[in-house]
Amino acid sequence: MKIGIPKEIMEGETRVSVIPSMVPVLKKDGHEVLVESGAGVKASFSDEQYKEAGAEIVKGAADLYRTAEVVIKFQAPQKNTSLKKHEVDLMKEGSTLFSSLPPVTLPTVIQHLLDRKITSFGMEYIPRITKAQSMDVLSSMSTVAGYKAVLVAAYHLGKFFPLLMTAAGTIPPVTVLVLGAGVAGLQAIATAKRLGAKVEAFDPRPAVREQVESLGARFVEMELPEDVETTGGYAKEQSEEFLQKEREAIAARLPKVDAVITTAQVFGKESPLLITEDMVKTMQRGSVIVDLAVAEGGNCELSKSNEPVEKYGVTVFGAVNIARQLPVHASQMHSKNVTTLFKHIFQDTESNLDFEDEITKSTCVTHNGEIVNEMVRKFIEEEK
Repeated sequence: MKIGIPKEIMEGETRVSVIPSMVPVLKKDGHEVLVESGAGVKASFSDEQYKEAGAEIVKGAADLYRTAEVVIKFQAPQKNTSLKKHEVDLMKEGSTLFSSLPPVTLPTVIQHLLDRKITSFGMEYIPRITKAQSMDVLSSMSTVAGYKAVLVAAYHLGKFFPLLMTAAGTIPPVTVLVLGAGVAGLQAIATAKRLGAKVEAFDPRPAVREQVESLGARFVEMELPEDVETTGGYAKEQSEEFLQKEREAIAARLPKVDAVITTAQVFGKESPLLITEDMVKTMQRGSVIVDLAVAEGGNCELSKSNEPVEKYGVTVFGAVNIARQLPVHASQMHSKNVTTLFKHIFQDTESNLDFEDEITKSTCVTHNGEIVNEMVRKFIEEEK
């Protein structure tokens, strides 16, 4: 098949879906790889590197979409303002798309996919099973985000992270509180520990306590219900009564910490509010909050997207799509994930889809003009 790698057009996006080192992997199976000129430049991958890897460079998006039978993107398709057409409408009818297709974008994208009879695979819907770990883009980008969030906190905090013994006196380590111990939270814990901070972590799921403590962090206690996560390993949406209990547990720690990293998200839902404005007032002056859930509503009431907010002596930074600030390794990880998924789904030259396979069934969003993914179908019906 002819596989097209377009340049990402979302404002601020720096990553590329497939890096040069993955081109030979695709070509080994007999595929042609077409790359839009400049697609990898912001991630430090030149057209020349793609050429040397065996890809064909295509000058413009229109030519690439017109030719490609499979399109592999990073972000969900959107309107190309320079061409005055939606990216899906630029694709060949009946072709295949691999990209991000988060629930919030679906109402605007899904009809385009159905009209063009595009077979689409959403990278968010990789099942959390052992066999699919090497395809899990959400975990990859969460790893990047958790690492970068700590560096952002360190940048805004006017203190050293580690304990320092100096001629000018002893400087104690800062205390970092991480809210949510999923992939991003665990990476934030590990990174903060490497920088020398004392780390505390809070999560309503009892199963993560051992993971938190294995990284050297203190687990913040609270009364936990039994049904706090889905069978797929994601946190469930909780009642307002339970959220209030969470806020009380968190509020007890806030006056004693220097930095807070919030990562609590519920897939396809609004993020839980964990830090109210009144809670921010109790924090030490000079403290920092980095909110990784701001795109879904935010864990902190004061968060604004990609804009530092300074109030009550506290800096609150709502970090949207923070993984794009590390485009080289973020692109490398995505490239491995999506290439592995592509090779799994298209294992033979006949390109027949096996909907008995859990990975194929979970990730396929649209096929033959119909919505395949049950979660997506339910979400679209609820939006109507």
